[in-house]
Amino acid sequence: MFLHQVAHYLPEQVVDNEHFTKLNGLSDEWIVQRTGIQLRRKAASAENSHSMGIEAVKSLLDKIQVDIKEIDLIVGATYTAYDTIVTLGHAVQHFIEVADIPVVTISSACSSLLNAIEVVEGYFAMNKASKALVITSEHNTGYYNETDTVSGHLWGDGAAAMLLTKERISEEDMEVRSLVTGGAATSGKATEAVVLRPNERGVIMPFGRDVFINACTYMPKASQTVLEKCGLTIDDVSYVLPHQANLRISLNVMNTLGLSEDKLISNIQYLGNTGCAGCAIGLSEHWNRFKSGDHIVVTVFGGGYSYGAMLLRK
Repeated sequence: MFLHQVAHYLPEQVVDNEHFTKLNGLSDEWIVQRTGIQLRRKAASAENSHSMGIEAVKSLLDKIQVDIKEIDLIVGATYTAYDTIVTLGHAVQHFIEVADIPVVTISSACSSLLNAIEVVEGYFAMNKASKALVITSEHNTGYYNETDTVSGHLWGDGAAAMLLTKERISEEDMEVRSLVTGGAATSGKATEAVVLRPNERGVIMPFGRDVFINACTYMPKASQTVLEKCGLTIDDVSYVLPHQANLRISLNVMNTLGLSEDKLISNIQYLGNTGCAGCAIGLSEHWNRFKSGDHIVVTVFGGGYSYGAMLLRK
């Protein structure tokens, strides 16, 4: 399986830390020290997870070397759904006007990107598809409570789209060498630590410390697993792209793996936590940075809990 191309979309509005200082007294220094976040993007009133996902697809279609009519699978990924019936995947299918193909939309919190790619892997293995669109899109500000001093300042909006193919199309394609995902609902306060119950309230994170501890445990562990499956060691890693939850978590992951900070790919500083879209956006932002032979580890952790890792080779 190969990653042919990836593109992303970000809303225009930028929200700085001063906004939260005025709103609830959290200083820029306090937020940066605890999260690494300085800026984040916020969707306009007319935008949502559907519209942002479609914008990412538009950008992707300008890059790919595949006729749009050859796409035979669409997998959407989001936990901030605009519509729970007409899903993100359906919205994209309607936009590209490709009829009668499988369309799936999944949600496993911030790990949804890798779960979506794993769905594609299954369709490819069963010879039910060969060219798949994966779309990750999060409208966090549509569900958050920005006056919440625990997590209101964490969230940003954004989307990404990628084309995965069963066979290599271009020398620029990245090979998906290994992929693992898992659920960790039995760990710590997994089912309480970060929740979004729309009938009750917006997203809250009452047990952030538990999230931190488990994220710092599961992401390095999953990263080591995909390397071992390919007979590689940490010395073979060119870059690590962790879930963009908190810069302190990312740095902890790098320290646990024994890797220097120059191998870390991070966008949380200027985008905030963009949920399951964060890592895909990072791949898009740094696509031209990757060189032939590079090994990139993408590792994720989400509420529930959920986790995973993917090893890419340029």
